[in-house]
Amino acid sequence: MELKLNKPLVVLDLETTGINPTKDRIVQIAILKILPDGTRKTLNELVNPEMEIPARASAIHGITNEMVKDKPTFKEIAHKVVAFIKDCDIAGYNSTKFDIPMLAEELMRADVEFDFSKVRFVDVQTIYHKKEPRTLSAAYKFYCNKDLENAHNAMADVEATYEVLLSQLDKYDDLENNVEFLSAYTTRKKNADFAGFIVYDEDGDEVFNFGKYKGKKVEEVLEKDTGYYGWIKNADFPEYTKRVVDRIKLRNSGKLQK
Repeated sequence: MELKLNKPLVVLDLETTGINPTKDRIVQIAILKILPDGTRKTLNELVNPEMEIPARASAIHGITNEMVKDKPTFKEIAHKVVAFIKDCDIAGYNSTKFDIPMLAEELMRADVEFDFSKVRFVDVQTIYHKKEPRTLSAAYKFYCNKDLENAHNAMADVEATYEVLLSQLDKYDDLENNVEFLSAYTTRKKNADFAGFIVYDEDGDEVFNFGKYKGKKVEEVLEKDTGYYGWIKNADFPEYTKRVVDRIKLRNSGKLQK
């Protein structure tokens, strides 16, 4: 089975120095692009993270400091990455919790704009966990009856992820063969930011999901407690979260001026 697409879909996987989007960096980015006519294109880059790769991270993905010391930094390839994923939907394995937030932070550090708000996301892990809770290697074995060799090599992982997605469509009759359905199916809690610090309430308004204002509307908090905005801007939040707060503040300022 081939996935029915009305626009290109990219399958993304990152290998990194760690799991903290605000502090860690990408060391490998691999992207498989599938066009509506079935044509496939790939982008696979090792990246100099401009920091030491911890031994525990190298033990997982096999990428060492020596391997990336002469590779381009993410800032040097950021425009290339954005050009490759422009006008595409994005799929991945645990991508909405890890890969997308990490990529968003790296793009912001590189001062390269990309509007994630217009992208539909498909998280293959969510389909799998709703159907058969396991890991990517187990998913590959379960759905494709294959052993995943070179696990945690980003290119091997994206190829396996796409194969699993196609097999899931074959196996489950209730899964519709289109990205709009799959995006809705794999979306967990609807966040305003990727990290989940700001979420949407039942009315579709942004509310804080942490701290003393948890459950309170962001607009109302920023209006009543002006110092809270400054605290967020100076605290160790992801840059994308701060960008979302900026947009809400600007939007609210516009309302107050009218």
